[in-house]
Amino acid sequence: MDQLLSTLIRTVIMFIAVLIFFRLTGKKELGEVSVLDVIITLMIAELAVVLIDDPELPLYRGLAPIALLILLQRIFTYLQVKNQKFRDLVDGEPVIIIKDGQFLQENLSDQNYNIDDIMLQLRDKNIADVQEVDWAMLEASGTLSIFKKGDNTPFTLPLIMDGVLQKDHLKILNLTEEWVHQQLNKKGIVAVEHVFYCSYFNNTFAVQKKTIAP
Repeated sequence: MDQLLSTLIRTVIMFIAVLIFFRLTGKKELGEVSVLDVIITLMIAELAVVLIDDPELPLYRGLAPIALLILLQRIFTYLQVKNQKFRDLVDGEPVIIIKDGQFLQENLSDQNYNIDDIMLQLRDKNIADVQEVDWAMLEASGTLSIFKKGDNTPFTLPLIMDGVLQKDHLKILNLTEEWVHQQLNKKGIVAVEHVFYCSYFNNTFAVQKKTIAP
């Protein structure tokens, strides 16, 4: 009876610990959970099982590493918010895999994707053939964003995100850094670092300045 009560108490404690972790990760859909969150979740789950199954193991021996994992998650999340390079390193970055109805074979190979993988996702979106696709981007979450030929919504990408000029996006959109700086100067912005978000959509150059200091 004492062992059963101990197991139940440990279960409640571990439930609270896991709940705290998910609350700290923020409100995300399952498809938006990062690789970092998945790794830490699996480790916490394993620690929770060990702590529940072994009543002889002191609670602090299981809670201490869980607390450390939660702390690491908070530190990594902070670094991801503050540094795009670190965010791309941990989570990966979106990759264009179809352009003008043609597979970008090198990008597919880099992402360890084959044609069957992509065609399955295309069929899920009621697209019968790759020739229907203008652009397709594999998001960091693993989902496929598709722009069909003839759609009224033109394809675009952010030019600046959180003070960082997206040079790869400029190449895709056939824009230059000089042109971006000229447009920023017209709006009285002298440095890219002052921009939170910038895009060029439907021939409109839109800029949102940073309101929170780095």
